[in-house]
Amino acid sequence: MARTGQGRWWRALRMAVPAAAAAASAALAQAPALQPEQPVQPVKRAPARAIERAPASARAAAPPAGLPSFQALEAAGARIGTIRVVAQDIFDTSDPQEDRLLFRWANRLHVQTRTSVIERALLFKTGEPVQARLIEETERLLRGSRYLFDVQLRPVAWRDGVVDIEVLTRDTWSLDPGLSVGRTGGSNSQALALRDYNLLGTGVSVGWQHTRNVDRSGNEIEIANDRAFGTWTSLRLSHASNSDGKREAVSVVRPFYALDARWAAGVSALQEDRIEAVYDAGNVVGQYRHRLQRGELFGGWSDGLVNGWVRRTSLGLSLRDDAYKPEPGLAAPTKLSLDQRLAGPFIRYDVIEDRIERQLNRNLIGRPEFFSLGLVASVQLGWAATDMGSSQQALLLDTSIGRGFQPGPDQTLMASVRASATIVDGRVQRQRLGAQAQWYVPQGPRWLFYGSASMDALGNPQPDEMLALGGDSGLRGYPLRYQSGSRRALFTAEERFYTDLYIWRLFRLGGAAFVDSGRAWRNTTTVLSQPGWLSNAGLGLRIASTRSAFSNVLHIDVAAPLNTTADMKKVQLLVKSKTSF
Repeated sequence: MARTGQGRWWRALRMAVPAAAAAASAALAQAPALQPEQPVQPVKRAPARAIERAPASARAAAPPAGLPSFQALEAAGARIGTIRVVAQDIFDTSDPQEDRLLFRWANRLHVQTRTSVIERALLFKTGEPVQARLIEETERLLRGSRYLFDVQLRPVAWRDGVVDIEVLTRDTWSLDPGLSVGRTGGSNSQALALRDYNLLGTGVSVGWQHTRNVDRSGNEIEIANDRAFGTWTSLRLSHASNSDGKREAVSVVRPFYALDARWAAGVSALQEDRIEAVYDAGNVVGQYRHRLQRGELFGGWSDGLVNGWVRRTSLGLSLRDDAYKPEPGLAAPTKLSLDQRLAGPFIRYDVIEDRIERQLNRNLIGRPEFFSLGLVASVQLGWAATDMGSSQQALLLDTSIGRGFQPGPDQTLMASVRASATIVDGRVQRQRLGAQAQWYVPQGPRWLFYGSASMDALGNPQPDEMLALGGDSGLRGYPLRYQSGSRRALFTAEERFYTDLYIWRLFRLGGAAFVDSGRAWRNTTTVLSQPGWLSNAGLGLRIASTRSAFSNVLHIDVAAPLNTTADMKKVQLLVKSKTSF
């Protein structure tokens, strides 16, 4: 039958069916396969788990024009046919701007991510109904992998209610043989590392690094795999040998990896021995040895995503053991924390509202970001029992709540509150309350105002729990840990600028002008040399390395304190790598 004839019959049929059927047909009619002027894309009939693996050299083609969105396909009741995974090189050498000798070498030296690694992260499979939500969540999960630079999921063909889906990923350069230096609060840090975030394309991260900073120097080895044993199990092992002690950590956790995940379980343990320092005005006024142990064993269950909400319950056992003592040859602080061991069962309840917004140019440059605007809350209640080795009977409470808001067009306000307490014999022995808000106000595609406010308060704190504030913790114009106390407040205002520069197709640039103001007070162990509110102003350059797995944002800031003393530097230079702008 000629296509024009087919169009006439289809229109006649639409006029004849009842109103309810007409509504469903209208959704199907959006598909180009049913339009006279669009060619019909063939669909390969697939078995229950059909996934095509495109060759590594395959370049993603543009999707056929006019194909319906996943939302329209879901409304039309479409089912998933063939899933085609296209794993791509770091650089697209068919693009003249990326067809360079260095980029071709990088592609040849790099081992591409195996398609099986991508397949294991998919939340949908052949034969299932199309759910736009699952496809969007899959994209978020894949983008969370450091070894992937870009992720796209799109329909490529459909007919007779079956749609083929293409999953396109582009790798990052995962090998990090590097030397890095940093400076914050007037103190330098260095690191020499050899790490691969995607060993032989398996998604396994293996690394060694030597670090040196104001606190200690040491060597650390680590191995991690978020898809261990071909499952959603996350495995992490690390060992550090430092100048002041050692640290060992292990965890095997099958998390609630998706909103609709029905169970989780895991075990983790940490043991560390280190020397801690007490600071005043950026100077060490006391040191002591801190030995700590942490452990948790848990299992959890959930009904999954129901009417836009997720509710999860977990039961487990936890351990927190802290021991303190003076270190021979070092000046001890005037007061040491008391040894404490807390071990016993706990119950945790989590609530998550599924409301996520996709944004651009907020905390990153030129890359998609996802903000959870729905309610996220957690309550954990534990009991430390002496018959399980605890130093005392105690009730342990830990709770948090957060939510996002949109106070104006394109604006985003993220707010959260967290509280914890240790209750012994009906009295609160230790408690902590913290609140934070972040406000993003776009002023066009390249400019954005960012404001943040945070406040923390401790009740009956131990000396090692004092809150610090300085060049390494928010006040960029001051020495590190310049003030400390049981109360802390910090306010920041930034005018951010995101350029469209893409230097060598490797680096994106941005900048910021900022003002910080804050204060830490109520120190029970040290009399502060400069109490009161402190403020600074400065300018910063942001450099984002987009094609590497270690693509944090490099901050280069120049900050001037507005409240100074005679012995304080009038300008501070800060060089630091962070995960965001």
